[in-house]
Amino acid sequence: MSARTLQRRLGNAGARFVDLVDAVREEQARLLVRAAELPLAEITYRLGYAELSAFLRAFKRWTGSTPNEFRTA
Repeated sequence: MSARTLQRRLGNAGARFVDLVDAVREEQARLLVRAAELPLAEITYRLGYAELSAFLRAFKRWTGSTPNEFRTA
């Protein structure tokens, strides 16, 4: 399926690709951070972020806390 077809079908369903990617990243981030076995740099890489700072901002937006605070809560 072409990118345009996917974009159109998602639009018809009331969704956007960027929102779906963000939701999956959030879910995976919560699972990986809670497991506390991986360093944050590895989690950042696995989720497709180029920089740790971008991941930290996204995580704070999703949860209202830093990954370290989330791990200890």
